[in-house]
Amino acid sequence: MVLAIRRGSSLRRVARRFHVSHTTVRRWAVRLQGQRLDRADWQDRPAGPPVAANRTPVRVERTILAIRRRLQQDSPLGEHGAAAIHRELLQRQLSHVPCVRTIGRILGRHGILDGRHRVRRPAPPRGWYLPPVAAQQAELDSFDTITDLVIQGGQDVTVLTGISLHGALAASWPAGKITAQTVVEKLLEHWAAFGCPAYVQFDNDTIFQGAHQWADSFGRVTRCCLQLGVTPVFVPPREPGFQAHIEAFHGRWQRAVWRRFHHRHLRDLCRRNGDFLEALRQHLAPRVAAAPPRPALPHNFVPDYQRPLAGQVIFLRRTDGQGRTECLGHRWLVDPLWPHRLVRLEVDLTTSRIRIYKLRRREPDWQPLVKTVRYRVPRTRFLE
Repeated sequence: MVLAIRRGSSLRRVARRFHVSHTTVRRWAVRLQGQRLDRADWQDRPAGPPVAANRTPVRVERTILAIRRRLQQDSPLGEHGAAAIHRELLQRQLSHVPCVRTIGRILGRHGILDGRHRVRRPAPPRGWYLPPVAAQQAELDSFDTITDLVIQGGQDVTVLTGISLHGALAASWPAGKITAQTVVEKLLEHWAAFGCPAYVQFDNDTIFQGAHQWADSFGRVTRCCLQLGVTPVFVPPREPGFQAHIEAFHGRWQRAVWRRFHHRHLRDLCRRNGDFLEALRQHLAPRVAAAPPRPALPHNFVPDYQRPLAGQVIFLRRTDGQGRTECLGHRWLVDPLWPHRLVRLEVDLTTSRIRIYKLRRREPDWQPLVKTVRYRVPRTRFLE
């Protein structure tokens, strides 16, 4: 463009020839006026002046850096951050004193900040604490309850909810009261329609796990799952993350069903709940079809709560300050060098063993077996 202008072409003719604006041609012609084209600087420059009008003067930046060095060596309090430098500048009564945030940016621009930024690590895969689930070779169903709901007029409502990890196969049952027997009936109803998963996950509520006041307590829900070959998994108490997918479904259900309508009675709520589930399953049908296979529920299955315990129950727990963990009313020493860390306890009721594995979210594939302990399987009669 510049060469064409120097040969006598007009600015507008050059702009039409190179398909650029008249302003662009004029800017390059003025910028390279009187220069040899083979020695010119062809790099683009940002619009505006070369130096920002509101930039802190260089002498002030040098003063800030000098004050920081002095405070770092001689400050009685040991403070040499942006706030301490700002106080020192105010004491000197300078004509131009930058604010604390500006001083922090100056320190960062020169690379002398002491603070460390938080390291954002990638999230572990879904179901990372169960290797077959993380490898998408097995499905995991999660069940929980939504409590403290009240229909106008004083009718209490509790909702039993469930959702699968990979297929997002959702279910919900509003009722006036949810008991362990109710959970067993709804689980069998759900699995008869869609098949059984390899794992089923609960929190530590007594309607799922069983009574907490006695050691070695296995409730109705646990015994029913064991007889079907489904491994129950109980997540750590007060531990975030493990119930994230079921909690997200709770929020979605409350937005789409509970808060959206005025429910006159429980039948009205159940009708809208059914419409929501049908629409959601149609919406997520491709994801359900791509999930791991689910074996069919045995025909005419009836749980026998007096049958001897067999199979496997998994407890996810966190150790205390001495590296001990508590499960089923017992305490075991895992590793004194593993305090306040996650562990997975696989209670094998068939072989009367408990295998304890270390877990780390940062390294989800690293799950070493740290200890195996003997376990006395309860043989007492189940009180129905």
